[in-house]
Amino acid sequence: MNKNNTTNSSFFDINKWAAFALICAATLVLLVAKKVLVENNTAAFEVLESRGEIGVFQLLNTLQYLSVPIIYLIKFTSIAFVLWVGSFMFGYKITFGQVWQVVAISELVFLIPEVLKILWFTTIKTDPNLFEIKSFYPFSLITLFDPYELPKKWFYPLKALNVFEVVYWFILVSGIHHMAGKRKKIAFSIVFSSYCLFFLLWLGFYLIVYK
Repeated sequence: MNKNNTTNSSFFDINKWAAFALICAATLVLLVAKKVLVENNTAAFEVLESRGEIGVFQLLNTLQYLSVPIIYLIKFTSIAFVLWVGSFMFGYKITFGQVWQVVAISELVFLIPEVLKILWFTTIKTDPNLFEIKSFYPFSLITLFDPYELPKKWFYPLKALNVFEVVYWFILVSGIHHMAGKRKKIAFSIVFSSYCLFFLLWLGFYLIVYK
């Protein structure tokens, strides 16, 4: 870590591979819990089971479990690259490994909506269908609309624009600031002019190309 950094300890000092293992393990646990407690109790699941087609469903679930670390590796590396380039443009001396570490640790915030989703469908709305499960994301813009009347192209963008995503931006700012040990104002500029801009452009691109 940069010698000029503050000596105060921070959760951003957690080893990046330990953070990666933690996020993968926690995601798998929540994914299994969601399927067992929520999705497997829907009418669609019961229909597949009665038709003897549940094996295909379980195969897809297994592939989803196995893809978790691969998806995270791609996601973390892509976001870290965007932030690293942004840091370089603002003259921040921070390594790609440090940025990757910040990104991996910051991802933990996205476990919260998954926990809330499981709690919602197990304690409040206890008889959902698969469509309602897939279209629900707590504290996101999609909750302001009726998903049955919403064009499918808007599902992903409206789910992506949520409170936890905004919190994620500020956690990235704190992480970049901690690693580089310079003014927090510049860390804000880096995150909002690189990752946040790229994120919003990606959502716009998605809406344009969605058929």
